[in-house]
Amino acid sequence: MTHMQQMTKNELGSWGETLAATHLKEAGWTILDRNWRTRGGELDIVGFDPSRNSIVAVEVKTRRTRFAGSPQESVTYAKVQRLRGLLLSWLVQRGSFAAAITVDVIGIDVDSTGLHSISHVKDVLA
Repeated sequence: MTHMQQMTKNELGSWGETLAATHLKEAGWTILDRNWRTRGGELDIVGFDPSRNSIVAVEVKTRRTRFAGSPQESVTYAKVQRLRGLLLSWLVQRGSFAAAITVDVIGIDVDSTGLHSISHVKDVLA
C-alpha cells in the first residue's frame, strides 16, 4: 500500500489544500487565511488574486478516484452561495472590504503513486 492510499480523508484534504496554496502563491496570489471556521461552515483558502483585484474563497477538492465525478462537479450552486456568504462574514470579522469577491474551485486528482493534476476553475457560479 502506498503513502497516498494510507492517508485518511482529512490527511488527504490537508495535503491537497497545501498543494493548492502553493499553486496560488506561485501564480502571484497572497494567501490571507486557511481553514477559517465559523458556525456556518469553513473556507479552505481565502486569497487575494491581483489579476482580478478580488478576494477569493477557494474551495479545494482532493480526490483519489473519479467515481464521484470531477472535484468541481461536487460544488453545487447552494455551496457556492454559502461560500460567498462565509467570505462576506470573513471580511466583516476583519473590518475589511473588497471591491470584488468571488469563488474559485481547485480540483486535485491524485493517483496511488502520488502523481497529481491540478485544475483551477475561476469565478464559479455553479
